[in-house]
Amino acid sequence: MASADSRRMGDTGGAGGTFQPYLDSLRQELQQRDPTLLSVLVSLLVVLLTLVLWKFIWSRKSSQRAVLLVGLCDSGKTLLFVRLLTGHYRDTQTSITDSSAVYRVNNNRGNSLTLIDLPGHESLRLQFLERFKSSARAVVFVVDSAAFQREVKDVAEFLYQVLIDSMSLKNTPSFLIACNKQDIAMAKSAKLIQQQLEKELNTLRVTRSAAPSTLDNSSTVPVQLGKKGKEFEFSQLPLKVEFLECSAKGGRGDTGSADIQDLEKWLAKIA
Repeated sequence: MASADSRRMGDTGGAGGTFQPYLDSLRQELQQRDPTLLSVLVSLLVVLLTLVLWKFIWSRKSSQRAVLLVGLCDSGKTLLFVRLLTGHYRDTQTSITDSSAVYRVNNNRGNSLTLIDLPGHESLRLQFLERFKSSARAVVFVVDSAAFQREVKDVAEFLYQVLIDSMSLKNTPSFLIACNKQDIAMAKSAKLIQQQLEKELNTLRVTRSAAPSTLDNSSTVPVQLGKKGKEFEFSQLPLKVEFLECSAKGGRGDTGSADIQDLEKWLAKIA
């Protein structure tokens, strides 16, 4: 048995060594004919591998075409969804499931995105966010600018979770906070909303980090929102968070056109 095993091992080694003389001979011949030829071939191989890697990364990024519309109930997500797709006004109601449709962006490349309107109800929003977050190319967090003052804590709570989830993804999505309902006289500006959210998120970060962990025997390191020891600012995050003002209803009521041009430009930019 031992001799048979030895023969099999010898045969395997011989098979592997069969090609080595040819490889050595080929390398020597290339160097003898033209010393630069081998360098050229190596360079071409590197370029080829780079192109293959680039194509893999690009195809993976291209497969992420979803834009998630998230936010509290009555923030105007669904009307924004309808306006972007049809340009028309439509009465909407609180939904308990997601809605999705292909959206053709307004750019020269003719790209398309998949808009997904997620439910804003407290008992459903995190469940649907978990379902769709891995396919997200972008997240549009919609804020009711008119009701912001009384909803700021609820908005910050949900935004905190959405940011944490987005930062944990391998490919972090583009992130926009759309300050909607700017047609209402009491609406807060995007600048003020940003400042208030930074304060609330800073408080949330402190309270969440001080709370005891509910994970038993887990080695998962919690995601840190912002820089430790500094007051929270959106600029500290590894993903770029942008703000803009918009109005899905428009300044002239149901019959008027929506003020969503900046949102359309942003979608064209990230497509």
